[in-house]
Amino acid sequence: MPQNKDKFLNKILYDGILKGDNTILAKAITLIESSKPEDKKKSVELINSILPKTGNSLRIGITGSPGVGKSTFIDSFGSYLHSLNKKIAVLTIDPSSSISSGSILGDKTRMERLSQLKDVYVRTSPSKGSLGGVGRKTREAILLCEAAGYEIILIETIGVGQSEILIRSMVDILILLIHPGSGDELQGIKKGSVELADIIVINKSDGELKTLAEQTRKNYKNALHLLNSPTDGWCPEVINVSSIYDEGIPEIWKSVENFLSITKSNQSFEKRRQLQKIEWLHKIIEDEILSIFENNIEMKKFIRKIEQNVIKDSESPYSAARKIIAKLILSSKQINIAS
Repeated sequence: MPQNKDKFLNKILYDGILKGDNTILAKAITLIESSKPEDKKKSVELINSILPKTGNSLRIGITGSPGVGKSTFIDSFGSYLHSLNKKIAVLTIDPSSSISSGSILGDKTRMERLSQLKDVYVRTSPSKGSLGGVGRKTREAILLCEAAGYEIILIETIGVGQSEILIRSMVDILILLIHPGSGDELQGIKKGSVELADIIVINKSDGELKTLAEQTRKNYKNALHLLNSPTDGWCPEVINVSSIYDEGIPEIWKSVENFLSITKSNQSFEKRRQLQKIEWLHKIIEDEILSIFENNIEMKKFIRKIEQNVIKDSESPYSAARKIIAKLILSSKQINIAS
């Protein structure tokens, strides 16, 4: 009976997603974000069922340091895309509260114009401790939005740590927002996030910052000649934007269109998508292995015992790790593979 109930629930979710029902879409994303063991199998089955309906959107990553104006930019950029009759979904990640595990910033409240438009879906999810500036289930949420018929999906990162690296593995094109006057990092540009960006936006290019923003644009444009492009056949562009006045926004979209024209003609767009699927597979493997350690009481006790040996110097971390891996292999029959 419970199995039939689960299938019925997934059928409701599947049908609602394909109809573009945002309420159902929200419930589906909540399901895949759930950490409850009973929801895991339902999530996998749902993703498997909608997979043939995915892959037809343009996935755009938006990253940058906190305070650079990512949400304001998305509000302006998304509204412009909506004026072009595009169906837009926005996935934003907020750092989680260490107390409630809930979302702190609430980006949806900072996208008032965009969130009120028809054929726009804005979803803010807490990071729940996930590193890399995106949520653990952002990839799956992208697929659900694609199945719901959204043509362009904007993914905003928290903008800290390794966010650019991880978001790069999920999107077709990465837009990096920079503050006017940001030039200190140019000295170590090859080690920074700039080398991962396809478009660099000097945001807040208005008022007293306009002259400074133009100089910043020139600095970055010159510096980019020293780097290899992250995308074959594409030379990253640097564009001045004022999100609050909607200036430079059409130029961003024109740059995106040029990017698509080049990358689809030289096959780099499809190659990137293929590589991302493999990276997703490897990430799932890592998560599944970690779940064994987290959910298997016997394994936890075994690891604690081995840890004490390492602390007492009666065993090296190398041999201890080998023992744990050997134990993991022996316990592999306990893995529940949902198909």
